[in-house]
Amino acid sequence: MTGGRANHLVLFCALLLAACATPRPAGVTPPPPAAPPPPTAPVAPPPPARAIDLAVTPVAFDVPPNAEAARAAFARSCRSLMQREDRSGLTQPGDWDTACADAKTNGDAADFFRRNFAAVSIGEDGKGFTTGYYEPEITGSRQPGPDYPTPLYRRPPDLIEVDLGQFAKDLKGRKLRGRIAGKALVPYPDRAAIMAGALAGKGLELAWAADPYEAFFLEIQGSGRLRLADGSIMRIGYDSQNGRDYVAIGRVLIDRGDLPRGGATMDSILDWLRSHPVEAPALLAANPSVVFFRELTGEGPIGAMGVPVTAGVSVAADPAFLPLGAPLVVETLLAGQPLLALMVTQDTGGAIKGANRIDLFRGAGATARAEAGSQAAAARIRLLLPRAAVARLAAR
Repeated sequence: MTGGRANHLVLFCALLLAACATPRPAGVTPPPPAAPPPPTAPVAPPPPARAIDLAVTPVAFDVPPNAEAARAAFARSCRSLMQREDRSGLTQPGDWDTACADAKTNGDAADFFRRNFAAVSIGEDGKGFTTGYYEPEITGSRQPGPDYPTPLYRRPPDLIEVDLGQFAKDLKGRKLRGRIAGKALVPYPDRAAIMAGALAGKGLELAWAADPYEAFFLEIQGSGRLRLADGSIMRIGYDSQNGRDYVAIGRVLIDRGDLPRGGATMDSILDWLRSHPVEAPALLAANPSVVFFRELTGEGPIGAMGVPVTAGVSVAADPAFLPLGAPLVVETLLAGQPLLALMVTQDTGGAIKGANRIDLFRGAGATARAEAGSQAAAARIRLLLPRAAVARLAAR
């Protein structure tokens, strides 16, 4: 009896469940089970912001033969070097005092570097990259005219420069530029707006250039000479910038297929601009960064440390990774030939960012122009620091 009643109960339950189930329409396929959610991608760490965040390794160094010129350039930088804060985090106030005092004395320059400095490599064995810059000379005028259509501007009085390090420690060394509109700081006009007349009629023209494309490259170099109609020279130098990011128009031409990879030299870009006069203004405007100038008297051009830069010795660097004023031993190629030289970080550049990325100052004239315009080579860079700083870094 028990078993029969159990069988009836099982049958009853099965019928009850079947009756309660929602009937599925004929020919309808049940939906597939929901896919599991994709795994959460790991968040990439932020890139290093300064040299102290990278591997800093003591290395040996030999003093190249241009030690005397490098010592003179280093000595020029000392006043600014001993006063400025090192954004790279590699040195502390007072580290440079002994070397700067020693730089004023006579004696063998190679011994000076051996005595005062030890070398380190930043990142992966100091592997880096070099480009070049120079002091161009172009045809210009102090007055506008049909032969001088392109203005070169002074720093506008409404350009505001904000030191972000005053607001947050992790922004130390970074600047923001703009202008006041009402109660807000807004971006300053970009190149397209300035080309369209955003600064016209404000009396900001410092000089006028005969060739708009040569004037553009003078901006890229940051300083230059204007050859005036009477044969005299007007020297102008960097005074500020509109706060917009620098965009390399050679890279734009390569990405569009207008120039082959590796073929974006100064001359090839100028050739493209002159052979495409209708499209040229839009290409220039693709770089929104505009440089403002002041007239220079005396020696020049003047670098970011406020002292004249030296051909073959001075380089532009990113001060967050190579301290301004520091000597370097640089191995690279120049005009296809090996180059080993002592150099000094005395300048900065809008496109010069990151560790071991330097721009070699080649001077003025046709040779300097050719070298700077074609320079693009891998490098090995050893940074020379005061011995006390290297000992402190090694003990970290």
